[in-house]
Amino acid sequence: MNQKLTIREKVGYGFGDFASSMFWKLFSVYLLFFYTDIFGISAAVAGTMFLVTRIWDTAFDPVIGIISDRTQTKWGKFRPYLLWVAIPFGIIGILTFTTPELSTIGKVIYAYVTYTLMMMIYSAINVPYASLLGVMSNDPKERTTLATYRFVFAFAGSILVLAGAEPLVNLFTGKFSISIATGWQLTVAVFAILASILFLLTFLWTKEKISPPKEQKTSLSQDLKDLGKNRPWFILLGAGVATLIFNSLRDGTAIFYFKYYILNQEAFKINAFNLSINYSSLYLVLGQAANIIGVVLAKPVSDKIGKKNTFGWAMVFASILSVFFFYFREDDIILIFIFQFLISICAGSIFPLLWSMYADIADYSEWKTGRRATGLIFSSSSMSQKLGWTLGGALTGWLLATFGFEANTLQEAGTQTGLRMMMSFIPAAGAIISAAFILTYSLSEQKMTRIEKDLNERRKQ
Repeated sequence: MNQKLTIREKVGYGFGDFASSMFWKLFSVYLLFFYTDIFGISAAVAGTMFLVTRIWDTAFDPVIGIISDRTQTKWGKFRPYLLWVAIPFGIIGILTFTTPELSTIGKVIYAYVTYTLMMMIYSAINVPYASLLGVMSNDPKERTTLATYRFVFAFAGSILVLAGAEPLVNLFTGKFSISIATGWQLTVAVFAILASILFLLTFLWTKEKISPPKEQKTSLSQDLKDLGKNRPWFILLGAGVATLIFNSLRDGTAIFYFKYYILNQEAFKINAFNLSINYSSLYLVLGQAANIIGVVLAKPVSDKIGKKNTFGWAMVFASILSVFFFYFREDDIILIFIFQFLISICAGSIFPLLWSMYADIADYSEWKTGRRATGLIFSSSSMSQKLGWTLGGALTGWLLATFGFEANTLQEAGTQTGLRMMMSFIPAAGAIISAAFILTYSLSEQKMTRIEKDLNERRKQ
């Protein structure tokens, strides 16, 4: 019997990704800039740090998935982590954007420690949160709807950060005459408090409704063997990694692109509040707003042509549109914003499909093996997100260094050309690779209907 969800459950689930996405966007857009231009770490060192810490963090995701699959509480397997980790998440987030007075080596060590802890805490709350989608309903279309709610809230959280981070920093520094480093710390504290509250609301407003088969015995080795034979899982993992490389490279480069290539940063000023709004903030906010349009379009389009086709075509169009960025000049602001809008619609449609497809894969695995490991399978989705983000973030730092970038100076022509490449051809390659992976995905809507019918019959026995 299909399990329908209430509006409260959908909104409560959405709050969780509103919280996660605020910090995801802080990390993917601002952290490299924060390290290079505020904290004083070189781009190459920061890029290497991203690779080292995120590889460990990526490996940590399946550990959390395995642990949460084996968690037994009165609240279920996954919801308790929202309660236990919400406040530590906020505290470590603030420390990550704190700049103690240290030597260069001390700064690097501090960045490694705080960022590693932040990513582990992020995994500890985000993997169980993601896994909730697989156990709140057994209806594939209801899951897509739930994922749609999730990502509407996710992009709303991203918009809040992108619209508010730089203005808040400017407000704190101008109003209280404090350093820009302290301004960033206070700004992140605002987002951290909000994130902790939203995670707690997700815990309160959601419920787990699907359990593993009663006869299933806990066996890590068998779970891993089942996963190793799950071909759709490997395909979606590859597509997810490539998609996140595309997104993280474009997002991470954007603030450098506007500061060092477009040069004219200030779009307008609100004199009453002594508040400056930069082109980079408007560009990123527009992208998130367009992402929401993509999220909303994902369900009706995928209902007509299927999740696989929607995913593949969205990545193809995103790749083609990205190439045009190489040819835009400093005064092509309107075209830059138009193409950002179109690309972001394509990119936004991917995310609810990706997570809904992981829920389908969990059902496929149970149907094929008689065993269910929701946390392990969903941890792979978080793992693909982290791995793509890792490679995209590291590439951003390394490419900046390769193209001769130096913080807070006028860039050479070669460096500016490099920034244009980092907004166009290089991420476009990631989008095409993602589309190539998804071409081989085999779980069609017709096949999932048969699988759900079989599973429902088994669960009645």
